[in-house]
Amino acid sequence: MGFKAGVTSLGSILCICLIIFLFFSGCTDEREEKTQVRVLAAGSLLLPFEQIEKRFEEKYPETDVLVEGHGSIQCIRQVTDLNRQFDIVAVADDSLIPILMYRPMPKSEKNWTDSHELFGRTEMVLAYTNKSAYAGEISTENWYEILMKPDVRFGCANPVLDASGYRAIMVLALADRFYNRTDILDTIYTGQFSPGIPVRMDELVTQILLPDVMKPSSRKVTIRDGSIFLLSLLQTGGIDYALEYRCVAEGENLKYISLPDAINLGNTSYADNYKSAVVDLNFKRFSTIDLTRIGAPIVYAVCIPALAEHPEEARVFIAELTGDNSDVLGMPYPI
Repeated sequence: MGFKAGVTSLGSILCICLIIFLFFSGCTDEREEKTQVRVLAAGSLLLPFEQIEKRFEEKYPETDVLVEGHGSIQCIRQVTDLNRQFDIVAVADDSLIPILMYRPMPKSEKNWTDSHELFGRTEMVLAYTNKSAYAGEISTENWYEILMKPDVRFGCANPVLDASGYRAIMVLALADRFYNRTDILDTIYTGQFSPGIPVRMDELVTQILLPDVMKPSSRKVTIRDGSIFLLSLLQTGGIDYALEYRCVAEGENLKYISLPDAINLGNTSYADNYKSAVVDLNFKRFSTIDLTRIGAPIVYAVCIPALAEHPEEARVFIAELTGDNSDVLGMPYPI
């Protein structure tokens, strides 16, 4: 009698284990059946891409979109330098794709990519919060004077990794010319490193020659690998102000000061004026390419790398990206 009860009990346990195994096996199979579309995106796109990803997966439940964020230069280097396989690369500077990706892959006649598509615009603004020093005084007229105060802490992205970083420098260089000054860029940024960052200025161009390593020598300037990493510092009072993309500031519901069109890198009518700001990234790690960044209107772009595992699904996602996204929070303005 005890033996039979033991057998019955063992049989029940085995039955339960089998049901659990089949259940989890089914879940695993369902996940494995989905096509994973891997996306590299500039950090400023993470918020809108999260919303587009959700909408896309609802439309195409057989796909699983995986988004990874970096600074724009780092996004491309994940593919070209680290040989990581992605289906889509989306960056905040359209000119980076031809420079870094219209080039042959190692031991191949094929380029990393041969085409890209433009999908958005924005402009630079000065973001801040109610906690920021002089938040009650700052305006479109005195913003640079506030930033120049010794007790004001300013943040921007690393220009070696992130397009927002070298654009922040360009804005300050353009501000010197616009306001007929020679001390804005130096006081807020280039003079806060040891040794100071070299700047060459003539009647036509201001050229900033960046060092290999960006390490400020004072607390006035804070550098982070990507512009989105400055947001938490702003919100907690770690810094007072940051030059950010307008779409990011609006997406994060931050206060911001709009800058004159002549310096905000957002108005195509001022494209020739923006060219007077030049940031030189030509150091050892980019020795084989010319990465001199010349001021230009901000344009977002997307491409499909040659080694994409799912190029067809990538094209469908890009169609979603370039469609109507007027309801997507933090999305750059359409082209």
